[in-house]
Amino acid sequence: MTHSRRAPATMRHRWLWSTGWSPSQCSLTALRLPKPLPPSCNSGSSPLPDWLGGSNRSTTSATISSSSRLARYMNIQLSQPGFGGADRASPVRRHPQVAELLTNGQPAPAAIDDFLANHAFPLVEPGAATFAWRGAADHVDLLRWIHAGERAHFEPVSGTDLWLLRLPVTDGGRFEYKLAIGRNGGEEWILDSLNPARARDPFGENSECRTYGYIRPEWSEPRGAPAGRIEAVEVRSTAFGERREEQVYLPAGYAAERPYPLVIIHDGQDFVSYADLSVSLDNLIEVGDIPPVVAALVQTRDRMGEYAHGRRHARYLVLELLPVLQSRYRISEDPEDRIVMGASLGAVASLSTAFRYPGVFGGLVLQSGSFILDERKLEQRPHPVFHRIARLVQALRRAPQVPGARAFVSTGELEGLAEENQALANFLRERGINVLFKSAWDGHHWHNWRDQLRDGLVWVLRREQEQER
Repeated sequence: MTHSRRAPATMRHRWLWSTGWSPSQCSLTALRLPKPLPPSCNSGSSPLPDWLGGSNRSTTSATISSSSRLARYMNIQLSQPGFGGADRASPVRRHPQVAELLTNGQPAPAAIDDFLANHAFPLVEPGAATFAWRGAADHVDLLRWIHAGERAHFEPVSGTDLWLLRLPVTDGGRFEYKLAIGRNGGEEWILDSLNPARARDPFGENSECRTYGYIRPEWSEPRGAPAGRIEAVEVRSTAFGERREEQVYLPAGYAAERPYPLVIIHDGQDFVSYADLSVSLDNLIEVGDIPPVVAALVQTRDRMGEYAHGRRHARYLVLELLPVLQSRYRISEDPEDRIVMGASLGAVASLSTAFRYPGVFGGLVLQSGSFILDERKLEQRPHPVFHRIARLVQALRRAPQVPGARAFVSTGELEGLAEENQALANFLRERGINVLFKSAWDGHHWHNWRDQLRDGLVWVLRREQEQER
């Protein structure tokens, strides 16, 4: 029987956290945290830090299902006040609109009404973003899942129910966040109702802050390009002892008379749902940024087990999926026209497959890979998946070089593994691979991977441009 490709929520929570994906608590529409956390739910012997909820702020087992219990898979701790940088952003210099509101001291309720109704939030300016929330609360915090996690505190406007926070930011970037509203010893995590910008992932939505100068790539939005189609393909897998149903993107006007480049995309269905993959491909193909491609949208129920172990998965892709695609579609026989792509653990699986089967794939797109190149960092990442990845990297160091291959490596500067991805780019260059590395002021998020999609595909698919230069 062909099985479902979507994992249960608990399983996906675990692989999400163990690979550096944004914590699922950030992706819940609302999360209530009313009472103290049972000791059994914490990461072990040490109590939950007071600063996780702020002074005397209590949490419950609900926190653990989406935060602390999952965080320990990556040994993540939310940074204490004053350590992450956000806390130092209390409004010393005010946004001009805030300064105007507070010119005469305590604003009247009607003035606050007008202020909130007539401005888009957050208030964005070069180098800073100002957030607002209105209501009765014991505390209001902004939660950003960047680096090791950050909690920034809003300040109440004296004599009112208005709360304000001014954060220093980097221009031209974005981040995702939730608001933590504390009342009566509990806490509720919610979307920012004043900010309509949202970013979806497999667990819901986050609010999205777009800093000064950030513009969503126009090629990622519908603009009337001829649409490709997505159809199902069944693969009988002896590697996994089951039948798998994969999805395949075919470009508009696909015709069997000509060969097409192939892009195998790990978690491809999620790329379609949360990173606007299909519309991006349609647009990039229409304007000629990339040639028409066939894209296999690979999905698995067990990312952490299948991708990190690698051997069976690589055999499945090369010896089972690829022959099915070749029998059904006109796929180019040139390795330079075969690309394998993935984000997070999907990047690990992509690199592992390419090295296990040299000469099959000539291009790699590796986004925010969950790599460990410096084994000393395993002390901060004790989960076994990272030890397996570290052993994989050691094996790759002994593998033959792959001259002629091309790789695009990207990361978010706000990720916990940003330095590791830069090190990965250098490692691949040492292995004879032609590498383009790019980073953005963003986190471990689908929109980050969407925004860098064009650069990656153009790099690995348009070799003739380099030859012309």
